[in-house]
Amino acid sequence: MDKQILDFVTEKTNALIAAPSCCKEAKEAAQNWLAAVGTDKEKEETEKYLAELEEDLVSIDALIGLAESEMGQKIFGDNAKNVAEEGRKAKAAGAKNCFCDACKAVEAILSKKEEMLA
Repeated sequence: MDKQILDFVTEKTNALIAAPSCCKEAKEAAQNWLAAVGTDKEKEETEKYLAELEEDLVSIDALIGLAESEMGQKIFGDNAKNVAEEGRKAKAAGAKNCFCDACKAVEAILSKKEEMLA
């Protein structure tokens, strides 16, 4: 993998791991990928990592639906209505995915998918 791409993905991967909204599975895949960089397992872990990220990226519609649901009330508490409203505004502005720190990092990493697999 090109050094610039590796540096970019490593930075975004560390941001993903640090994000409070990062799920356990994505965090584990990120840590496994970081550990595999530069080893004979790098290609395999890159494929697994990208597959996990594609599975975990939350669409803006899913975010809005969650925020408006009973589960969303439990997750976001009094902020649920604000999350739903911000989601609708983001969607109207063209956003396709959730805007939490984890999803922003995932989106950035996935933007380099082809280069990571090359």
